[in-house]
Amino acid sequence: GVLQTLPYSQFQVSDGVAGNALAEVNAQFPIDLNDIANVAESDIEIMSAAREVAESAEVDGFNPAIEAAGEDSEAGIALQNGKIKNKVLKLQLQVLQLMIKQANGDDVADKLAEQTTKLNKNVALDEEAAGQASQSVDFD
Repeated sequence: GVLQTLPYSQFQVSDGVAGNALAEVNAQFPIDLNDIANVAESDIEIMSAAREVAESAEVDGFNPAIEAAGEDSEAGIALQNGKIKNKVLKLQLQVLQLMIKQANGDDVADKLAEQTTKLNKNVALDEEAAGQASQSVDFD
């Protein structure tokens, strides 16, 4: 495989600035889209685990942190930008996994279309906030 198991703090993309989340995710998870049917099982497992952690970070990390900071405060806006980048992370990992399943003959077209729509929506939100501060949460 090409991936290694890392704590959330080392694969999260929420720190820094908004606007480039998808490219940042793809840099962290460099899956060969030209050979998607042959992605190593170990890489699939790492992506699956990373997606689950990103989902937990959203629910148990970002949501309470945004509520505590106040969503309209400077800190709250940075956290919301980070949450959107985290959603791009979570959804891109899910889309990649579905693409792998589809390439291997599984009928996941509906789910893939649904998740791709969600991904594109969050990529657009990230791009709209381009240049704004983005903040991660501690979630290892």
